[in-house]
This record gives sequence, C-alpha cells and structure tokens, in this order.
Amino acid sequence: MSSLYTRSKEFTRNRKSQSDSPPSSPSPIAKTLRHERLSRLESAGTSPTTSDSYSDRASSRSSAYTRRENRLASLSSRTEEESNRDYKKLYDSALTENQKLKSKLQEAQLELADIKSKLEKAAQQKQEKTSDRSSMLEMEKREKRALERRLSEMEEEMKVLTELKSDNQRLKDENGALIRVISKLSK
Repeated sequence: MSSLYTRSKEFTRNRKSQSDSPPSSPSPIAKTLRHERLSRLESAGTSPTTSDSYSDRASSRSSAYTRRENRLASLSSRTEEESNRDYKKLYDSALTENQKLKSKLQEAQLELADIKSKLEKAAQQKQEKTSDRSSMLEMEKREKRALERRLSEMEEEMKVLTELKSDNQRLKDENGALIRVISKLSK
C-alpha cells in the first residue's frame, strides 16, 4: 500500500512540474508506471500480446465490467423477484392471520358483551333479592315486635288473671265462711 501511495505522490509531483512545459514524449516515470500496470495485469492472469493495443485492453476490460454488471443485475433481479414473491407470500399470510385474529376478536367481544349482560342481570337479581330480603327482614322484624308486644300484653293479662283468680278464691272462701256464720245464726 505504501509503495502505491509513494508512486502516486511522485506522479502528481511530476505532473505538476510538467504542466508548465508543453507535452512531449512520455516521461520515464510515466513509462515505468505503464510498465508496472502491464506487469500487474500479466500477473493477474491476463497475458497481453505485443500486438494488443491499449484501446483493445481497455475495451476488453470494459466489456468484462459490463458482463460482470449484467451478471450482478440478473442476480439482483432474481433475488428481487424471489424477495418480492416472499414478501407477497408473507403479506398474504399476514393478511389471513389478521383476518383470523379479527374474527376471533369479534367473537371475544360478543362473548364479553354476553357475559357482561349476564353479570348485570345477576347483579340486578341479587340486588332485587337483597332488597326483597331486606323488606322481608323488615317485615319479620315488625311481626316479631308485634308478637313481642302481644306476648307482653298477654303476660300482663295473665298476671291480672292470676290476681283475679286469687281474689276470686279469697272471695269464695269468705263467702263460704259467711254462709256458715249465717246458717249458724239462723238455726
């Protein structure tokens, strides 16, 4: 790398110095550079003959470049076609999968709406039951209070009855005693 760099430096230096003078026969540096290029081409596997001119070599090089570019273009067009096919397949598969997922989503949404309505009905029934229960509880509490009052009233009446019975018994006893006294007096 460094040898190429130094050669190109020298060549540019010589060129600058030659630009002042009119062009003449190729300089010795230009000849050596051309010779080095030819030797590199020969070592790369091309063997230029002495009858080949510089233009023939350039045209063969450009035709090799165009052949290479054509091969690369055909390869890239093939890969593009394959990739386009792959993308189309991928797109189609993604589209079908999206449609499946959309249908599943709609089914899930319908199921969710159904479950929500059932849940609302159950909550409403539960609320009605609790309100019914609460009203039933209130009614039962009222009935219980009424029964307790009635029971207490009956207990009071029972107490009064027992007192009356005892008074009645006492009065019977007194009445019997008086009857005996009156019967003894009347004899």
